[in-house]
Amino acid sequence: MSRQYQQNVSAGVLLILIGIVILAIRLVPELGDWLRVDYSWPLIVVAVGAVLLVMGILFGAPFMAVPAFIVGGIGGLLYWQNATGHWESWAYAWALIPGFAGLGTVVAGLLGGEPRKSIPSGLQTILVSLVLFAVFASFLGGQDFLGPYWPVLLIALGLILLVRPFFARRP
Repeated sequence: MSRQYQQNVSAGVLLILIGIVILAIRLVPELGDWLRVDYSWPLIVVAVGAVLLVMGILFGAPFMAVPAFIVGGIGGLLYWQNATGHWESWAYAWALIPGFAGLGTVVAGLLGGEPRKSIPSGLQTILVSLVLFAVFASFLGGQDFLGPYWPVLLIALGLILLVRPFFARRP
């Protein structure tokens, strides 16, 4: 199957699916009410991320998973914020974006056949992102699940960064 044919097929399928959804909402207005379009507009951003991932898979570009997960993750954050009204959480929610990139790196490694290189770096990025999220959320008024002990996360992250070179394989 040629690359041009794959591109035409994927673009055609994508347009057909979008057309079916729009036509269904126009023909059955209750469907739009059931989908709660007022709360689900961020799902469009999630859908763009899913389209990027599918296109990366179809075109043999597994590292398209990285921007796909970033866009989809931001769409998920927007959905949660829109549904709950907690827009102030952007003060610390941005720290999750590198974690989305790390998740995309892990998936790209699995899709691209190079998991030994990308999975450890992706997991490390996810860990750093979660630690930053917890620290900033505790510091900036988000979930205060650590109370006054949130600096322990910074100490743990620093120890990991200091000790990690001793366990790295040497060529």
